[in-house]
Amino acid sequence: MRTVMYAHGGSKNHGCEAIVRATADLIKEIDDCPILLTRQQEEDITYGLDQIVEVRQGSHNINKRKLGFGVAYLQQKLLNNYHQMDALQYKQAIENLPEVDTALFIGGDNYCYSNVKNYSYINNYMRKKAENLVLWGASVEPELLEDKEISHDIERFHCIVARESISYKALRKVNKHTMILPDPAFFLQSVPVNLPLGFLEYNMIGINISPLVINLEKQKDILMQNYKRLLSYILENSTYNVALIPHVIWDGNDDREPLKYLYQEFKDSGRIIMVMDHNCMEQKYIISKCRMFIGARTHATIAAYSMGVPTLVVGYSVKARGIARDLFGTETNFVLAVQNIKQEDDLVNSYLFLEKNNEKIHKQLQDKMYLYRKYQGEYKRSIAEKI
Repeated sequence: MRTVMYAHGGSKNHGCEAIVRATADLIKEIDDCPILLTRQQEEDITYGLDQIVEVRQGSHNINKRKLGFGVAYLQQKLLNNYHQMDALQYKQAIENLPEVDTALFIGGDNYCYSNVKNYSYINNYMRKKAENLVLWGASVEPELLEDKEISHDIERFHCIVARESISYKALRKVNKHTMILPDPAFFLQSVPVNLPLGFLEYNMIGINISPLVINLEKQKDILMQNYKRLLSYILENSTYNVALIPHVIWDGNDDREPLKYLYQEFKDSGRIIMVMDHNCMEQKYIISKCRMFIGARTHATIAAYSMGVPTLVVGYSVKARGIARDLFGTETNFVLAVQNIKQEDDLVNSYLFLEKNNEKIHKQLQDKMYLYRKYQGEYKRSIAEKI
């Protein structure tokens, strides 16, 4: 069976990389070398994805001589509809695919944002090439489904695998062929790597922050003030060292930028280290050696969850709330919404719950991962049956 993965942004977002790697493993009994359409071919090859999938450039310059360009141009100029024009950059790569049985839309976060209408055009291109389309490991903001154009696009997927219960309930109302299973990255293997100098196994607090969540704060600088208060509290009131761990290093959206700022603020303590970039499997290994983890990137927190590391999510969307709710029965105390941060001690107060309940949360995660491992076989069987 021939499969293609699409809607992949590139491996400098190690969450995107994790989804590809885990998905390739989950479907290897169906296709041992699926095609990956990516926006960043060289980036994915650098991180070694070409060893497990056939990496193809998924976007190209738009051919202005094609009829489709004229139609899209008129849509943009006359109706202020730029979605079709945006989608045209993906058309050539899809048309150049061999005939495929199943196409997996693997951009799990893509329907968490307001600007998603270009995907309906991309999906229509893919429907002409692939027999079945699967929305894979997805979260969807429920209010987006109130838009008829988006809901119609969702309705036409042959199968949907939602990764958390909030999205599942919303998607099920639109598409009856919806199931719920953990994010594929829960099944990602970790790969040992030399730990950085100063990294004390199981005596580290892992810290991740992203420019994305900073941009969503309601009060200027309130999030960074919270992180600074948190680091000060940890260094003054515990023996833990702190590991600053990036998970996305794209230009303009690079976790290392705010993390470097924190490093400069606290480097004189001698107890804070900056973790360098690694692939997602190695980053997962490093995260697994932390005592606790506070993170903004979804797949950094999934790496922590899946290794039994008590985790606090600085979240902003349905995916954080839904994943935490499915793990713990509630998102309360496990997700701190960036939009709700108003006081400089909000993050410290949330951390105190994590610290106090460390062992209990660790046990909860171990039990849940034992259950999730049982789902891994179900994941393969269910998807094989659907496609």
